[in-house]
Amino acid sequence: MASVANIVAFQVGWFACVLGGSAIGSGVAAMIVAGHLFWLGRPGEWRLLAAFATLGLIIDGSFVLLGGFGFDATAGGEAALAGAGAGALMALPLPLWLWLLWPLFATLPQHSLVWLWQRPWLAALGGATSGPLSYLAGARLSGVELAPWLLPAEALVWAALCLGLSHRLGRRRS
Repeated sequence: MASVANIVAFQVGWFACVLGGSAIGSGVAAMIVAGHLFWLGRPGEWRLLAAFATLGLIIDGSFVLLGGFGFDATAGGEAALAGAGAGALMALPLPLWLWLLWPLFATLPQHSLVWLWQRPWLAALGGATSGPLSYLAGARLSGVELAPWLLPAEALVWAALCLGLSHRLGRRRS
């Protein structure tokens, strides 16, 4: 039952971020991540969430700066450089709602996706397909334009990330 709650919470957070932008998505994502750590979190799991938050900032932030994403006023209400506006608490190279999808994803590996890490080839294939499909769906729903090269790049990134998770988390369950 906890795995079902985990995946449902992730999907609620994903839709809140993609459809609600930073204003709605940040509050919902914060509640989901805090609730996850409180009710489902394992000792030290916060490190995985922090690592994915950092990776998201670096990876998607780089893709934004390279022109991989095209944001306009309808894409969550953020300017092209998300944190550049007046009154921003911190300058981010990507919209807050896009960045928050990374720690939301990090709530899954030790719970609803735990079965996947014993199968490295399936983890890599799953990352290579579901990662880009998530970006494509999010872009269509939020009005973000994607550069033609972005989805193949995301496929490589997510295949590598999931292969790394398989290597790290798959050993723990052996």
